[in-house]
Amino acid sequence: MEAVILILGLLFFAFVALGVYVGVKAIGAAKRGVDRTITQARRTVEDTTLRAKSYGQPGVAGELAQLRLALRTSMRATQEALRTGVVEDASLSESLGLFQRLSVHGRELDDDLKRLEREPDRATVASLLPGLKQRTERITHSADSLRWAARDRARRFVEDDLDALNAQIDVEAGALRHWTVEPDEPVRGQGQPQGERHEPGTGQAQGSRQGQGAGSADDAAQAITAPDPRRRTAYPWQKTARPETTN
Repeated sequence: MEAVILILGLLFFAFVALGVYVGVKAIGAAKRGVDRTITQARRTVEDTTLRAKSYGQPGVAGELAQLRLALRTSMRATQEALRTGVVEDASLSESLGLFQRLSVHGRELDDDLKRLEREPDRATVASLLPGLKQRTERITHSADSLRWAARDRARRFVEDDLDALNAQIDVEAGALRHWTVEPDEPVRGQGQPQGERHEPGTGQAQGSRQGQGAGSADDAAQAITAPDPRRRTAYPWQKTARPETTN
């Protein structure tokens, strides 16, 4: 009896521990989902604000917004392309590692641009713009190169697979149309002795006269009674005719 109570107690504690574990995992997943939603919403608001500043504010503020918007757009597109491609192509893992190193420089540049947006000394900021533009172009150029290389690689794989599939389909289509391939016809004049030459139509006339007597009875029978369609030669792709039922 004590053993049964002990086993029941262990099972109870096991179920409680399992419930706590599942609850913690569910809460963590929900929290991650909320954080992801908040991050995406904040990112959308920032992009909208930068786009409005780049078109609505002239001068240094507008140029800084354009640099930040170009940087963020390029880095985000490359990140999505590499993370999606590495799932199907493991060789992109090295490219993803290089992009992560590039992202460090991208975040540093974005932080610098964000600080300069709040800088009151516009003259100093204007003097720094050429260097900031060059850094932005270098980072976005590298990100774009990785992104387009990954897309070209994926497109090449798709084209190779499509070529192989088309070749297999052509072979299968030819095999399905096997009845259209006619055997080679014998060359005229071969197999006939040189001393024996028949005039055209002679053999046909003799064959017709020989088979005329034998075929006359069959012709008469077919003229009286129509041929049974069930006795016709059936091809492999034709269904067998069903016998008619009588009431």
